Amino acid sequence: MTAPFANDSVGLVQPRTTHFDEALLLRSGETLASYDIVYETYGQLNASRSNAVLICHALSGNHHAAGYHRPTDKKPGWWDNLIGPGKVIDSERFYIVSCNNLGGCHGSTGPATVDARTGRPYGPQFPIVTVADWVQSQARLADVLGIDQWAAVIGGSLGGMQAMQWAIDFPARIRNAILIAAAPKLTAQNIAFNEVARQAIRSDPDFHEGRYYEAQTEPWRGLRLARMLGHITYLSDDLMSEKFGRDLREGRINFDYGVEFQVESYLRYQADSFAGSFDANTYLLMTKALDYFDPAADAGGDLSAALRDVSAEFLVISFTSDWRFAPYRSREIVRALHDNDLNVSYAEVESHQGHDAFLLKIPQYLDVFQAYMGRIASRL
Repeated sequence: MTAPFANDSVGLVQPRTTHFDEALLLRSGETLASYDIVYETYGQLNASRSNAVLICHALSGNHHAAGYHRPTDKKPGWWDNLIGPGKVIDSERFYIVSCNNLGGCHGSTGPATVDARTGRPYGPQFPIVTVADWVQSQARLADVLGIDQWAAVIGGSLGGMQAMQWAIDFPARIRNAILIAAAPKLTAQNIAFNEVARQAIRSDPDFHEGRYYEAQTEPWRGLRLARMLGHITYLSDDLMSEKFGRDLREGRINFDYGVEFQVESYLRYQADSFAGSFDANTYLLMTKALDYFDPAADAGGDLSAALRDVSAEFLVISFTSDWRFAPYRSREIVRALHDNDLNVSYAEVESHQGHDAFLLKIPQYLDVFQAYMGRIASRL
């Protein structure tokens, strides 16, 4: 059956899973004896294996970055705006790989996976993973795919942090790092937002200390609150005012605690949708990975020193309305890269969409990004 997909869509895609029996030593000191990584690919690997691009997802993302799993799917992958034939990340020029990180809830080994040693879901016993751990597992996936060097590693938000870690940990295996709406580490305010979200989940009566799978419950109330809080930080005040203002659903105030303002309705819808598709333990893990990311910590707090052995070229993009990872955080990265005489392109994109702007089709953003990808393609 062929669906009427647009000409710039990668169309129907099939996730693949690779199993690893080689133990993975984590930064925490714990070990994953074996694990699965689920991933998708778009485009074809060229004869010289030089056109491979890795897409790293953000906190709530997954491996399904573009295309459709079924002809009846209403929505494509989360970065379909940018991935496909003739798009910014052109599947006719690049072999694009997108995987679900360890600890995820969309096929890769995570808290909901049954631990072979106990016959029970890992739950809270799944070890905390870091950005560096993800990069190590992604490098093993690259080995399986026969990719010695990425033409580019690309990511927005937490995905951009992975791209930076790749450049640090595997300098010979990455030619370009593209960091979008990212930061070299979280501020105290960002860590605070994450902690409030975690407490909302952990204090839910249905959380059962992370063993809710066996209790046949879901801490949906806590996960909904966590998502509502997070979603507010991903949008700008200007965008929320533009979309909702103080509009009332029924055109009047009811003097009760029901859903009266349009923005309340929107947040509840987003929360319900997220809680039905995401795992609470995974949310805890992902926010901890964000909190712990700080490559400069291994270099005495000096980001320039942490980047000393990096050889990749960089594109760094920030958005003027992103108050969660504000442009000055991207400029910190750019300065540290310049301290090492690295080739860096930087763009601060005018936008009113907030942190989530990296997911959207903003003309200046697309122009800058596409020009850089075109330069990479011309060198293949």
